[in-house]
Amino acid sequence: MECKESSQQAEAVGCPSETEFAGRAAACEGCPGKELCLQLGNKDPDQESIDVRMQVIKHKLLVVSGKGGVGKSSIAANLSMALAELSKKVGIVDVDICGPSVPKLLNVEGMQVINSQWGWKPLISPLGGIKVLSVGSLLQHSDNAVVWRGPRKTQMIKRFLKDALWGKLDFLVFDTPPGTSDEHLTVVQTLKRSKPDGVIIVSTPQTVSLATIRKEIDFCKKMGIKVLGIVENMSGFICPCCQDQSDLFSSGGAEKLALEYGLTFLGKIPIDLRLTECCEQGQSLFTTYPDSTVTKSFLQLAEKLMLYRSLRGDNISRLTSDQIFPTIG
Repeated sequence: MECKESSQQAEAVGCPSETEFAGRAAACEGCPGKELCLQLGNKDPDQESIDVRMQVIKHKLLVVSGKGGVGKSSIAANLSMALAELSKKVGIVDVDICGPSVPKLLNVEGMQVINSQWGWKPLISPLGGIKVLSVGSLLQHSDNAVVWRGPRKTQMIKRFLKDALWGKLDFLVFDTPPGTSDEHLTVVQTLKRSKPDGVIIVSTPQTVSLATIRKEIDFCKKMGIKVLGIVENMSGFICPCCQDQSDLFSSGGAEKLALEYGLTFLGKIPIDLRLTECCEQGQSLFTTYPDSTVTKSFLQLAEKLMLYRSLRGDNISRLTSDQIFPTIG
């Protein structure tokens, strides 16, 4: 009975390569690395190489959402550009294997990933010099569907981390798929030794979206990864004529949820047609509309995260939450 429960637990946490069930669990069926795991026991043969690559990157951030359609990829891409605008070296990994959108958002569609003798060279976005890797850039045609089972997704994500020449970066941002799936488990487990900074949860003001955020918070607790805060996207609409802001949906739900769980509310990103235009045309919001409200919101979000990571020990205890994370207007 105990063995059965342990086996079920090994299956529940995704790839069991680091457990005693490596190569023998149900999840291993069909995995190309099954035989190697059986030979090596519970040691992941890729982990050491991944650790070497990841330990020279200062900060690793995961951008997650409970459901699709909340603008998570837009937040991840524009947060990366905001960090680059603040003179940081930034990379972004698109681990939304079946629905990659980062190549379009960062204007690297049509570029080819070069596989050199030292590994994959990430694409360089013209929007801030951000390094980019995505399955979308590996497909022969951008319209091709990616129909992969969990083990193959796991191997691809590991290749993004193990075989890519990321070099020394200040930030590596992970754009994850909606929900809690194999991709999330793989990233969290693979980064365990290199200590990711935490998760940024993206939500919209609607009740349906907020309900799924509770599951994301529970997932982070179970996986032992820190929640850096919650961002409320699509919070208010900026009129393109008068620049006044009005609420299309209810507002403030994400902030209340953050308060309920004792989490940091990182701020609100409004709906702005200029942001939509830049995302669809592969342009930088920060150079095209540098003085817009939504541009300032993203810069303030990036500055909050940078301030948070620069505080250590007693210094943080002397500051109030308002001083560390002033409300984004």
